[in-house]
Amino acid sequence: MSSVISLVRHFIEALSSEKGYSANTCRAYAHDLEEFVSLSAVFLEKELQDVPIELLDALAIRRHIGYLYKSNTKTSIGRKLSAIRSFFRFLVRQDILDESPAEMIPNPRTESPIPVFLPIDEMFRLLDSVPADSLSGQRDRAILEMLYSAGLRVSELTSMNVHDVNFDQFVIRVCGKGNKQRITPVGKKALAALKAYRECLVRQAGIGFHENGPLFLNLRNGRLTSRSVARILDKWALKCNLSIPVFPHAMRHSFATHLLDSGADLRIVQELLGHKRLSTTQKYTHVSMDKLMETYDKAHPRK
Repeated sequence: MSSVISLVRHFIEALSSEKGYSANTCRAYAHDLEEFVSLSAVFLEKELQDVPIELLDALAIRRHIGYLYKSNTKTSIGRKLSAIRSFFRFLVRQDILDESPAEMIPNPRTESPIPVFLPIDEMFRLLDSVPADSLSGQRDRAILEMLYSAGLRVSELTSMNVHDVNFDQFVIRVCGKGNKQRITPVGKKALAALKAYRECLVRQAGIGFHENGPLFLNLRNGRLTSRSVARILDKWALKCNLSIPVFPHAMRHSFATHLLDSGADLRIVQELLGHKRLSTTQKYTHVSMDKLMETYDKAHPRK
């Protein structure tokens, strides 16, 4: 039988080629599984390549989960257990195992955190704070406007190309998780900021709209990375002295929260966000205390 490590590699390859998982997701799965096998090898006093798959049973998984509690949150443990469970299901489908030892291992109980989001006035203050008096300023403003206007994941933003934007119909083509594409609307202000940036790029670098390259460029005219977008957002958020820390996904949280607070249908927001499950979108149905008190004052007959 193949070594456990080679089985893990085979599984990761299948995630990429058959499931269409992103490189980041595959790396996370690989890390979690290699951690599980490595710690099991230490406990079994065996070399990594000599760990037999039959010794990675339910007891080994429980022992590993117990070890993870020393330095991991329940959310992280749940994610790592999900990777282990998916791996063993793959081995069952490949007829390498008769049954998965991970199926009866319960997930750690976790509380669903309320997503971090900016109030509307602070969001507007952030978006309006970026001066459009330079190429980098034009780009930064367009980035923030696009993140908020379309509720994009940062990876979706950085993977966009020029021809993914339809300025006439106010829509963009987005490549989401699992390489699933969706067409989603985008606001006039975001498109105006984007057009101003690209026109500035034509004047200063000679890179026009007809070239289907990366939508957002770094200083060397290469594709902007997710890490660079995070640094750009952090730079302008610090200058605004916002009430909460802001990261790229908080822009997406704010997009969803503001739509739902304004009465948007939950399933429509699900489609806009590109969520596979409605339950993922439902975490945004929290309401602020101000909204709650306003509704109470208007609706309750005896306040």
